[in-house]
Amino acid sequence: MTGDVAATDPAVDGPDDADALLERAREERAAFDPPADPDDRALSYLREGLWPVLERYIEARSNGDRLSRAEHDALERALNAWLELYARCYGVEIEAEFAVREAAELFVDTHNVRDTAQLLTHVPARR
Repeated sequence: MTGDVAATDPAVDGPDDADALLERAREERAAFDPPADPDDRALSYLREGLWPVLERYIEARSNGDRLSRAEHDALERALNAWLELYARCYGVEIEAEFAVREAAELFVDTHNVRDTAQLLTHVPARR
């Protein structure tokens, strides 16, 4: 992966793992305090949450695997929870309802998880 984020390797192999990503996002939201450095915290959320979601989806599609409905839905819920946390870092509350396919396609186009999050959420505003 390129673009400011080193690849992480949490195992995301099924709905349970996608649910674990969602649970981690919920825990982060419950403990959220506005960060002194929004970029640093936002990047952390992208590494820990958004990237593993995209990685699992892209890997499955690249291998010709079909995600079960449960896994797809779990990945989508996790994707949106992490994008909401990302936006909160910049003081913006969003109600994310993005499709995991849309996010993955943007990542494939940009090769950059930060750009993917910004293009989806419009946070922070383009400079």
